[in-house]
This record gives sequence, structure tokens and C-alpha cells, in this order.
Amino acid sequence: MKKVLILGGGFAGVEAAIRLQKSKQFEVSLVSDRDYLFVYPISIWVPVRTLSFENAKLPLEQIQKKHGFKLIFDKVTAIQAAENTVQLETQTLSYDYLVVAFGSGKMQPKGIEYTTTICGRPEQTLELRDKLDALIAKGSGKIAIGFGGNPKDKTTVRGGPGFELIFNIHHYLKKKGIRKNFELTMFAPMPEPGARMGKNAMKAVYKMFLALNIQSRFGKKITEFQEDGVVFEDESKLVSDLIMFIPAGAGSPILKNSDLPLSEAGFVKINNFNQVEEFPNVFAIGDAAAYEGPEWTAKQGHIAEIMGANAAYNIIQINNESVKRKGYQEHLSIICVMDMGNGAAFVYRDSKREFMIPMPIFGHWMKQAWGLYAKWTKLGLFPRLPGM
Repeated sequence: MKKVLILGGGFAGVEAAIRLQKSKQFEVSLVSDRDYLFVYPISIWVPVRTLSFENAKLPLEQIQKKHGFKLIFDKVTAIQAAENTVQLETQTLSYDYLVVAFGSGKMQPKGIEYTTTICGRPEQTLELRDKLDALIAKGSGKIAIGFGGNPKDKTTVRGGPGFELIFNIHHYLKKKGIRKNFELTMFAPMPEPGARMGKNAMKAVYKMFLALNIQSRFGKKITEFQEDGVVFEDESKLVSDLIMFIPAGAGSPILKNSDLPLSEAGFVKINNFNQVEEFPNVFAIGDAAAYEGPEWTAKQGHIAEIMGANAAYNIIQINNESVKRKGYQEHLSIICVMDMGNGAAFVYRDSKREFMIPMPIFGHWMKQAWGLYAKWTKLGLFPRLPGM
């Protein structure tokens, strides 16, 4: 029985592991440096205490117990694709097929240590929660929420969670009756941050900013972060007591210790079938892969899962000596339930259309339901909806 080694326990890697194990054609092993799947889309509620940190996690052992693949808790240090081996901290593993799914690294602007984030290490959501608690205990303050870009790869910008967080903080402070004591500002170096969601969606978001008294500082490159604020290229400064910043993605440092072909930004080069053409038995999925698509293309969880499913399908077809393949590019789209604490807006964009639908009240419940759906389907407790 041939061996498939999957590196990474996020949405992409878990999806690939489940589907490959279900085929009963391989010995499937999933390697992860943490023992849980972190549901990032709902972690926006951890800082505002709508959701506990534990409820944003799903233990990988529960998923493994349901589906039966092998689980290895270790850290990847190097990949030798020419030798079909992967070096971990404690052992070296061989494979017949490899799936790289360990996500991306992060850009490191000057002073990044003065910020916290909701799109980095899961524990950083707790750091943000504690800092917000301290500011609330003080009774007033200035909060800056922002995100950055990678000029070498525009698909790595992740601004959606920033918009969701600032709306949720507004709602949280309003419920406590202290919103008037806080200054909320959104910042980003792009002139039109979030434009990849579509012009109509962004117009609606800007209107909400005005209605909720949320300030903005867009179109100025970030020079550095300091303990008390954000400094921009024109030497202006956004004074802040709390800075939440989502840096753009960059190639994982692990990939520097590999012989895989990399894009300029450091991501694994793939074809439409998530296959590394120089090494046909190697696939890269999710944030580890270099995407090709329209200018608005963004790395999102649903695309990562599609890639995981497609990689599994393509490996199975190759193993069965079939020419059938499934590609990811036809599925490229932006799907976001932008939560606001007391409602949400459904944002959608693909190559043919773009729209935003307000969903007062029930939109928040809808996103909460999705969080349960995301976990229950991994455990086989709820059937996957068609096309998802």
C-alpha cells in the first residue's frame, strides 16, 4: 500500500486526509505541530468574549478517531522532494505522495512585536482579548485595527477578519455602554482596502464606518509600529493604545529548506491540479501554494478545502492510472459572511458577479451555525452540503 504524507493540520490538510483515507487505497499520515484544528473564521469572537478559545478548536485526535488516518505530532524542518523524504524534528519520513498543507509564513514589518493579531498563532487571539480587557477596565482608549499587503503576491492579503473584528469591538463596547469613550480606526496601506470584495461591497462598508463613527487611515504605507502607535511613510502617526495587525502572508520558512520550486513570494509553484510539475508526486494546497487567477483572487478557507479535496481526487486517479483530474481555478471565488456582532453581510464574488446582501440579526446566527457545521462535518456528525 502506497504512503501519502500530508504536512499540516488545517482545513486543507484535514480535508485531504479524510478523502484519501476514505478511498482505502493508501497509508495516510497527517503531520501537525499542534494537536488541534483552529477554526480561524470564528476566532474573531474570542477577543470580545462571545466565544471561548476552546470552542474555536477541534482536537485532531477526534477527527483521526472518526476517519482512521495516522496522526503524527511533530514539526517539519525540511523537505527533500528528490529523495521522497521529509525531515521532522524527531524523525525522517518517506512517502510515495506528498501533500504540502502547512499554511504560510507572515511578513515581518518593523516593530511587529508591538502588535497582536487574530490571523497568526491561535494563542495571539488570547493576547488580544487580554489587552482589550485591560483597556476596557481603564474605561477609554484608542484602538487601531489594520492589515498589510505583500507586493510579491496580492492573494495573501487577509483583510476580512480585520473588518469583522472592528465591527465586533464596536458592538461589544456599545453593549457595555462605553463606546463613546473609545476611538476606533481602521488602517491599511492600500487606497481601497477590501476592494477585492467588489466595489458595491466596499461602498457599503465605508457607509457603515461613517454610521458607526469608525475612522479610517488608508493609502499610506506603514513605516513601522511603535509601542504607542503606527507610523506611516509621510511621518504621520496613528496614536494607539492597542494595535491589531494582520500581516500579509509570505512563504513558510520551512520551504527555504526544500528543493521545491517556489514563487517570488516563497510559495510552492503548482499547476491547476495542485501538482508540482517538477515533482509529479508532490501537491501543495491552501496557503502554502502559489495561486494563479484573476486580480481579485484571495486565499480563503473554502478554496483551501477545495484544493484538499482536489488533491486527494487527483492522487487517487494517478494511483489508478486514470487521466481524470480536478482543478481549483474554476472554483476561485470570494465568499464571506462578514459578522458584525449583531448581524452580518454575505459577500460573494467570482469571475461573473459580485454582490453583498445585508443580513441583520440572523446573519450573526448564520455564522455561528457555520462554525458548528465546520466542526461537525469533520467529525462525521453532519452531512456536507452539496458543493461545500
